[in-house]
Amino acid sequence: MIFRQLAEPLSSTYTYLLGCEETGLAVLIDPVYPTWERDLGLVRSLGLRLAYTVETHIHADHITSALRLKREAGSKIAYPAVDALPCADVGIEEGRPLTFGGLRLLPLFTPGHTDDHFSYVCGTRVFTGDALLIDGCGRTDFQNGDAATLYASIHQKLFTLADDTLVYPAHDYNDRHVSTVAQERKRNPRLGGDRSLEEFVTLMSELRLAYPKFIDHAVPGNRQCGVCPADLDENLEGYCTQMTASPQG
Repeated sequence: MIFRQLAEPLSSTYTYLLGCEETGLAVLIDPVYPTWERDLGLVRSLGLRLAYTVETHIHADHITSALRLKREAGSKIAYPAVDALPCADVGIEEGRPLTFGGLRLLPLFTPGHTDDHFSYVCGTRVFTGDALLIDGCGRTDFQNGDAATLYASIHQKLFTLADDTLVYPAHDYNDRHVSTVAQERKRNPRLGGDRSLEEFVTLMSELRLAYPKFIDHAVPGNRQCGVCPADLDENLEGYCTQMTASPQG
């Protein structure tokens, strides 16, 4: 498998490129609008053809480039089926793998951060979106999030994967790139070790996090598979401004 981890610095989002060496088909997991040209350029430079863009959930901190990539490359848009988005070509459901060439993404329904959240297993890797982060987890106080549901998703699904499964999250704010299931199960300060459900629910309820500054634009834009608002405040323009280069993991 051809694999790349790509970074978008403004929202600290990781986009993942997975490509089948035999057929040249590829997917991008959680692509971000400002870096669509960089991502598509990489796909093409590796001799691949973008078959799908795949979302872990409807994001609140950036706008997806799924619609732009579909227009530019003819890729299909895959979103959780529970969202029932008219703009999506494929509805993701647990138990129905997404196949591209000789590779398969196995969807795991992992709600809690949001009510539509999926993680994806591909071989020895799991792409955990905003559910399980490195030494952390996604917040649970908007988009029908629920701490008890997230605890169950992580403990009953993600933590049951093989110890050496590589954990690739959708975000990291400390320049970390990868973890393992064993590491997170053992030492994740929010969910690992002997942390009980009751302790986790209390911890999450006491975070008192700020309201996401881009959510009022990101959520409706992502429900259209990647439409930027016509006019943005100057301090938010970067979320929809095309970038020609961006750090890569």
